[in-house]
Amino acid sequence: MKDMLGGVRIVDVTTIVMGPMASQILADLGADVVKVEPPEGDLARYSGTPGPDGISSIFASNNRNKRSIALDLRSPDGQEVLTRLIEGGDVVLHNMRPKAAERLGLSAEAVRRIKPSIVHCVAVGFGSGGPYAGTAAYDDVIQAASGLAALPLKVGRQPDYVPSIMADKVAALHIVYAVLAALMRRARTGEGCAVEVPMFEALAAFILNEHLGAATFEAGGKPGYQRLLSPHRRPFATADGWISALPYTEAQWRRTLAEIGRMDVTEAPWFATAPGRNANTATLYQILGAALATRTTAQCLAMFEALDVPHARVNTLDDLIDDPHLAATGFFRPTDDLEGRARSVPQPVAFHGVEDRPDRAPPALAADGAAVLEELGYSEAQVARMRADGTVL
Repeated sequence: MKDMLGGVRIVDVTTIVMGPMASQILADLGADVVKVEPPEGDLARYSGTPGPDGISSIFASNNRNKRSIALDLRSPDGQEVLTRLIEGGDVVLHNMRPKAAERLGLSAEAVRRIKPSIVHCVAVGFGSGGPYAGTAAYDDVIQAASGLAALPLKVGRQPDYVPSIMADKVAALHIVYAVLAALMRRARTGEGCAVEVPMFEALAAFILNEHLGAATFEAGGKPGYQRLLSPHRRPFATADGWISALPYTEAQWRRTLAEIGRMDVTEAPWFATAPGRNANTATLYQILGAALATRTTAQCLAMFEALDVPHARVNTLDDLIDDPHLAATGFFRPTDDLEGRARSVPQPVAFHGVEDRPDRAPPALAADGAAVLEELGYSEAQVARMRADGTVL
């Protein structure tokens, strides 16, 4: 944990991955994140592989360095606690649909009535200005809507989902920079603001960064970056495995073609220009693929190393666990004392010259409820009463 956001309190009313991943990054940077959970807990507590104490692998990867309070926001007392949290907070973050947020007093209008200087951030499926606003959205739905799932059609395959929660994680990173930017503006002006991060728009922008293509300049232009849409752009099969290799510049292609005995290709008129090579990507990839199929993975890796061409072995998930580079950098070392923790997924950004403090394990449900309520000014008798009536655990 880095003490870079010390003094910033975030009231985190998010669930599953998108919001919790974002708030964990902010917590890793030193923010005091108070995770407000329903009495039954965040659903992510029960997703993935359970650990010895019942905390799941998904929850463990997205909720370290936070404090947990379990609160029934449907009750008057729960609303009173929420109001006090907002009054003492700098950021309110949630990922509820608009109607649910209004019912529970978490709309931007309701929150900023309590504290106008607060940063209110809502993560939604679809932006509020369009016809899809308020529609339920999960990662699979957004992968489909954004065009990501249909990209395989361009290379002769069926639509498919990336087997990773891409939309959630892309949107989480947008949440982080949006909250940090809003906090910087508030530091300058004293003014809070309302921030909306839509998953659909976030992933669509992510995909269209390179794939807007000719539609960038022409009203009727076709989107798509053709080099990436070649059916031959894929890992190359070797004699005993798979490898990624990317000769990119003319010089790299010349060295590679010389090595595999195909310098005749360099005599083609199209080879002399980048647009020409891009237009003939399929031909280049086919030629390279045929040559690599006769060599072992080790031979291919050694060849591309000698040629100074970007390359990598195609790692499986199992390979990643034992990857020598990740081992050398301490990537997987446990950063907290979660029971049974063998590995952590760290923040990959390094801040040199900034003091590092030990991480706190993801909290058990309501583990910090009493401490948070005491900070908010509640007496032991009041806390006992709210526990008795089910407002808090």
